[in-house]
Amino acid sequence: MKHLLIVSSVLFSAVAYSQQQFVEIVLNQQALGKQIVFTVERGKQYTHPIIAIWITTLDGTYIQTLYVSRSIGKGYYEYGKAEEGKWFPGERRRPAAVPYWAFSRGIREIDGLYIPTSQTPIPDAYTGATPQQSFVLKTKLDKPLSGKYKLLFEINQPFDFNDYWYNNKYEENTPYRTSGQPSVVYAVEVDFNDTSTKEYYMNPIGHGHPNGENGRLFTNLSTLTSALEIVKSIKVNIED
Repeated sequence: MKHLLIVSSVLFSAVAYSQQQFVEIVLNQQALGKQIVFTVERGKQYTHPIIAIWITTLDGTYIQTLYVSRSIGKGYYEYGKAEEGKWFPGERRRPAAVPYWAFSRGIREIDGLYIPTSQTPIPDAYTGATPQQSFVLKTKLDKPLSGKYKLLFEINQPFDFNDYWYNNKYEENTPYRTSGQPSVVYAVEVDFNDTSTKEYYMNPIGHGHPNGENGRLFTNLSTLTSALEIVKSIKVNIED
């Protein structure tokens, strides 16, 4: 039996894929472009991550966000502020979470950061609660695209420290201290004119800035450990 839950504009359902239980997320279905399906299998270190998925030209020009975790997309977290030793919902700024996406998007807020605020949130058509298990995201491009583009997927797990990215590595930097190992960026090149290739797999290409200070991609992944085990695989299907 399939159970459905509608939250805002997001449709969630429990679906079995290859003997695994996946959560299905459906977004932006009123758009005019092709539907893209991301099948994300969680890794053994997957625990409450923040995720951003977007598309650019091959030279890196931002096209659109396809999905971003609601907390970073709305600037409002379930555990956003602490009072008297307890956490409560509230606004919070976390520039180190998914900086490669944030700077690619290129919108600078009044406080100088490139992540949305609660006053300038990402629309519901592109956001949703981060699934706590493997998931399938079905979303559409805003408009038809022709030719080759790059799909990107960035993920970061709060407080994910290791021997290299230890707690007080940047002792006075608050954004780093809530992040730890920097975000991992996955990518794949797709060709919307290629009708023979319907399936692609995303691979890690680098990590974001550990403090979220810029949008540079760091291609050396040798210092990352558990961060590379947050996801096991990311498959992409292009549907007509």
